[in-house]
Amino acid sequence: MFEFTLAAQSGPARAGTLTLPHGTVDTPCFMPVGTQGSVRALSPADLRAIGAHIVLANTYHLHVRPGEDVVAELGGLHRFMSWDRPLLTDSGGFQVFSLEGFRRVDDDGVEFQSHIDGSRRRLTPERATEIQWTLGADIAMAFDHVVPGGADRSVALEALDRTMRWLARCAGRHAQLCVTAPGRQTLWPIIQGGAHADLRQDALTRTLSAGTWTGVAIGGLSVGEPKPLMYQTLEDLEPRLPASLPRYLMGVGFPEDLVAAVERGIDLFDCVAPTRMGRNGTAFTPDGSLNIRNAVHRTAREPLDASCDCETCTTYSRGYLRHLFAAEELLGLRLLSLHNVRYLIRLAGLMRRAIQSGRFAAWAADWRQRYLQPEPA
Repeated sequence: MFEFTLAAQSGPARAGTLTLPHGTVDTPCFMPVGTQGSVRALSPADLRAIGAHIVLANTYHLHVRPGEDVVAELGGLHRFMSWDRPLLTDSGGFQVFSLEGFRRVDDDGVEFQSHIDGSRRRLTPERATEIQWTLGADIAMAFDHVVPGGADRSVALEALDRTMRWLARCAGRHAQLCVTAPGRQTLWPIIQGGAHADLRQDALTRTLSAGTWTGVAIGGLSVGEPKPLMYQTLEDLEPRLPASLPRYLMGVGFPEDLVAAVERGIDLFDCVAPTRMGRNGTAFTPDGSLNIRNAVHRTAREPLDASCDCETCTTYSRGYLRHLFAAEELLGLRLLSLHNVRYLIRLAGLMRRAIQSGRFAAWAADWRQRYLQPEPA
């Protein structure tokens, strides 16, 4: 029920297939983010049409509203959001730890104030695991302690040690829950360590010795550290990551970062960037990002991306899309979000084919030469 098959490799870049209870996922793969059980502005039908095979939802947000018991009462998260393909739930660790001034951390867990009603709540590794089990996603993430990208070594080490203690508690509780329904859900650990190479290596060693996993995630990147440092961290970890496990880089979703990470052996990604940027009028294209609000698009007849097969690009002109944003029409937000998610899904597919053909390095060099160009004003 939980199986990863490595189909091809081109340098460190990998193409594989991840089998989960609700379907299979070809990698490399971008996962759209449905934080509250919905990918913003997009319906499940939209997601299926643009080729999404797995969606991420967030434990913290679904816990505070509507509550995991409500989701369970309505048939579990898949039925609740009308999504019959695989789901992954983040543990909520990132969201809790981003609530500066509204939370208190100790070794037992985190006490925080709900951003919805101001109520005080407590989230422990066991509770985070129980909530994800109740939601019913295919993949649950261990509860971790996230630190900012610029955290000094002592802060990163403290968070790493806490993450390791919490991982053991998550795994213990998850094993108990799985007794009632074996094969329903798998738990993945998260590698922390901040921007410190030795801590990352230590975290990986300790994590791999802490249990038998079906996948591994790398967290605490893309949280303020310079991009070259993120790339270097991935490069340092790659030779020691087990080839048999899918590798998930959390919270990364800009095209250039996906290409760089696949180049360093990563398989899975998630990020709110494509929908957030789409709602702000920015679109991904093969020639770089494009701001549809710019005057140059006012009378443009061409689509956002002539090579794209999404509804936005096969139906509407850049001039019309610019009009929608100028008029503050909600359709514009949907159409650019739809295109951006499709762009990343297509990008993952292009990388997969380049890996399978054994020419990923050459493909990546050609892609960068075209994509990393300044947009006309």
